[in-house]
Amino acid sequence: MRGSEHAELRAFVAVAEQGNFARAAAHLGVSASALSQTIRHLEERLGARLLNRTTRSVSLTEIGSGLLERLRPALADIDAAVATAMGAAHAAPAGRVRINSTRDAAAHYLAPLLAGFMEAHPLISLDVVVDDRLVDIVAGGFDIGIRLGERLEQDMHALSLSGELRMMVVAAPGYLQRHGTPRTPQDLRGHQCLSYRWPTDNSVYRWEFEKRGRSLQVAVEGALVVSDPQLLTPIVLAGAGIAYVFAHQVHALVEQGRLVQLLADWTPAFPGFFMYYFSQRQMAPAVRAFIDFVGQALPSTH
Repeated sequence: MRGSEHAELRAFVAVAEQGNFARAAAHLGVSASALSQTIRHLEERLGARLLNRTTRSVSLTEIGSGLLERLRPALADIDAAVATAMGAAHAAPAGRVRINSTRDAAAHYLAPLLAGFMEAHPLISLDVVVDDRLVDIVAGGFDIGIRLGERLEQDMHALSLSGELRMMVVAAPGYLQRHGTPRTPQDLRGHQCLSYRWPTDNSVYRWEFEKRGRSLQVAVEGALVVSDPQLLTPIVLAGAGIAYVFAHQVHALVEQGRLVQLLADWTPAFPGFFMYYFSQRQMAPAVRAFIDFVGQALPSTH
């Protein structure tokens, strides 16, 4: 039913119930002439007279009486449905929020926020799926995704979750004593490099570097390739080779001297992880509550 058709039916019911065009017009907030024209349009569209009009009274035709009898319960159901929807929209947020996140972002940035959110919103359930593949959250039925900023779609709204991040090239002191210390990214080609595959296309990650506006990628070589980068930390600690990992994963080990940072001037900061979502005019209250909570929980500067 088009909006104009619905308005015509509402107008007919008002005239039938009020028994007078002037009173019905006042009830609807329109002029009596506009209301009369609306009823004429309805009768022309239906091809039947619904009201008998005289200068003093308005009465229903047989067809009009039958239409009114059917319309009253139907319009009451519509009013009840709208009232229920409005009540739900203004009630405490409830329902389920589905989140898709990479493993590292989920562990380091998402998980610390979840307990506080669950306490603040006991009627909302969270369904967190950890997946390092590049996922289309809309097609996958997710409300929110968490990915590195460089891998976001342009039509998504995004909120910085981690602030700027850095990568670190690291090795154990024992490995460097045995094999020497690389001074440039190109020197890595002579070393045992521990690498990983992109889960989206199974390609081996080419280590990315940048210095003074110069960018380069190095196709490193080594005897180990893993699908989960977090496996690399204990392996590099054991002196098996050189790894390229998020700084927050190994920073404490570097501070303790158990690992050595290499090529620091070739690994500048980058935008980091973002929470992103597809903009909707009427977003589900539970999803909006989660986005607002994360935005308020994060410090103004990461």
